[in-house]
Amino acid sequence: MTESLLKDQPDELYEPLAARMRPKELKEFVGQQHILAPGKPLYQAITEGPIHSMVFWGPPGVGKTTLAKIIANSTDCRFESLSAVLCGVKDIREAVATAEHYRQGRGQQTVLFVDEVHRFNKSQQDAFLPHIENGTIIFIGATTENPAFELNNALLSRARVYVLKSLSVEQLVALLDQVIKGTERGLGGSTILLDEQVKQALAHAADGDARRLLNLFEIAIDLADEDENQSLSIDLNTVAQVTQESLQRFDKGGDLFYDQISALHKAVRGSSPDAALYWFTRMLDAGCDPLYIARRMLRMASEDIGNADPRALQLALAGWETFQRLGSPEGDLALAQVVIYLACAPKSNAVYEAANLAHESIRQTGSLEVPLHLRNAVTDLARDLGHGEEYRYAHDEAGAFAAGENYFPEQLMDAEFYFPQDVGLESKIREKLEYLKRRNQTSSNRRFKD
Repeated sequence: MTESLLKDQPDELYEPLAARMRPKELKEFVGQQHILAPGKPLYQAITEGPIHSMVFWGPPGVGKTTLAKIIANSTDCRFESLSAVLCGVKDIREAVATAEHYRQGRGQQTVLFVDEVHRFNKSQQDAFLPHIENGTIIFIGATTENPAFELNNALLSRARVYVLKSLSVEQLVALLDQVIKGTERGLGGSTILLDEQVKQALAHAADGDARRLLNLFEIAIDLADEDENQSLSIDLNTVAQVTQESLQRFDKGGDLFYDQISALHKAVRGSSPDAALYWFTRMLDAGCDPLYIARRMLRMASEDIGNADPRALQLALAGWETFQRLGSPEGDLALAQVVIYLACAPKSNAVYEAANLAHESIRQTGSLEVPLHLRNAVTDLARDLGHGEEYRYAHDEAGAFAAGENYFPEQLMDAEFYFPQDVGLESKIREKLEYLKRRNQTSSNRRFKD
């Protein structure tokens, strides 16, 4: 059906719908308002300059490549792209040489877009550094992986990282409306009938991915029936064929997938095993991937229970593994067991809060030096520099505890992140930590004394 819809369109419109609808200007771009709203630094750089090197970090289908092309177009730069999956240092050198030719010969800068940049090794990443510094290229990398782990510090120090988010259901529905009404590159010249519920179904099936949404929509057009007026009608049954999953989640009550996983999580957190089991079962019946629920329950075990009952994490892992071995429906019972156990377990978010406090402390204090007594001392040079000097080996002291010793950078001495709650096993942990704290404070061997 898609071909018949486009039979009177120019040849280039026979491209896949996702390719045809790629935005060419910033005003057409959907989503990412947290970095692209007027007044935001990236918006200002694109509209007013100067443009800088950057890394886009986000899931597939959120516009990383598109945004890089818009930046090049908006700043009158050449656009050249490399894929880290297919290219090596030789390709980088050729791209840089071409960029230098255009800079010297025509005074035009080049935006060099590197897709899947995390797949380049350290030496390949290093190959960009001098050319970023001397202005030969404006580097834009795209990655689905955490840049802090996958990109070397030298490259990160020369590029600003922007986090791109999955598109919301509302944004995906707005994108569908653009396609349906668009007359230049969209399907505005055709009559396509689909109600709001169908749009919502397609948007949820796309799971935040604009490219996937348009691919699903294009397939749905192919499967749709054409009436005597040459109108195409897409209903929930058509969407079900396209997505190959149950649409029970879009029932008449209006409960959508993410609302249901939210309800399951809140029921577990609220210690309601019956409600948790209800939402778990309802999601399974709707065709939800049980492994998705297993992953979420593993998170619940750490976030909402933590050390109040460490067995919760073990049981969540065991339930996941059991399901992987048995599959459905036999393995469903193991996951149900986990749901009920998590809901009944004592609750504490102390570990979750501690992790957040630690992240915030690092953000504020930066890269503080490791104290000399904690540094590795495996070489003569390290020992001459004082590494490991005066370190107290805990196992040599009473109760395997070196009272008064400090394991933080000096500036953070006595910092606290973890505050166990008076519930479950954490009540015992709390008592022990309070006892050890008193011993530290009264020790005559206290390091970094005031």
